[in-house]
Amino acid sequence: MNKIKIERKWAMPNKWTFQIKPISRFLDEEMTDGLWIDPFAGTSKLAKITNDINPEMNTDFHLDATDFLKTFETESVDGVLFDPPYSSEQIKRSYDNAGIETMGLGNITQSSFYSRPKIEISRIVKPNGKVLSFGWNSNGIGKSRGFRIDRILLVPHGGNHLDTICVSEIKLQCRLSSFSISKRSGESG
Repeated sequence: MNKIKIERKWAMPNKWTFQIKPISRFLDEEMTDGLWIDPFAGTSKLAKITNDINPEMNTDFHLDATDFLKTFETESVDGVLFDPPYSSEQIKRSYDNAGIETMGLGNITQSSFYSRPKIEISRIVKPNGKVLSFGWNSNGIGKSRGFRIDRILLVPHGGNHLDTICVSEIKLQCRLSSFSISKRSGESG
């Protein structure tokens, strides 16, 4: 059974997640060597390859996050920083600020906004690679996609602010298809 380290450290909120002191320390402690990418980088330069749909952000690419992730070969990335907008309202605000109209785009503010990039992340991360996820839940990329949670950092911000939840996950050795098959047949994976 996997033991998950859970910590809680208070800090003031900040639009730029990685500038929050306990989260900055979490990143310093959790990021490993190798190729790290960030599909929702905003102003962050922590990853080697950065993307943000907003063309005003100083990133390497300005693609939809899923399209950006699709440009990477299978099991070619050592780590991913996954810090998407945390709610439908934040998605709308982010896209509107980038000059992209969200009305008529259908599922852009629905669950597929999160599941599509997670599928690509599970494909491109190497076995034993790491994903650091940030949001208002601890789902991360998920066990069903072949990941194991090792650490969770809760960052409360006081008042009516929701906690920022930081999740560190490791990709298991087996690929998603063999993980699913082995779990169904009762074998360990």
